[in-house]
Amino acid sequence: MYVKMYFEDYLVGEVRDTHGRTITEADLVIHAGQSGDFFPHHMDAEWCKTQPFKQRIAHGTLVFSIAIGLTAGAINEAAMTYGYDRLRFIKPVFINDTIHVKITVIGKKEHKNPEYGLITEKVEAFNQHGDLSMICEHILLAQKRGTT
Repeated sequence: MYVKMYFEDYLVGEVRDTHGRTITEADLVIHAGQSGDFFPHHMDAEWCKTQPFKQRIAHGTLVFSIAIGLTAGAINEAAMTYGYDRLRFIKPVFINDTIHVKITVIGKKEHKNPEYGLITEKVEAFNQHGDLSMICEHILLAQKRGTT
């Protein structure tokens, strides 16, 4: 689905939620292979039994990737990702946890190019119990209405 949301269309305080996504063992294995992160925290179930969480935890980068993927419901032809700030992993995500994401527009400001503005969204990933697992700020570069 394609949409055009210009800088002026974003409202500070606006909130949207995503559907859920269950984290599987396959996710951990594939992410380890892609990233090269085979740390025992993610891959060694027996070793993890001796650690505080007693089970394998999902890679932070995996949780981030899935959470951001959940936010991508439509292709906005008037905006693009400019970057991410303040990324934090608050609580671990485990195999079979289901995460969903809440996105809140928290700021708007001018960009050095007057044809664009910057939108800041707070991105929060929660598990099935409502526990906050990850938080970051997503910055969008959004075209202003009436510009080319």
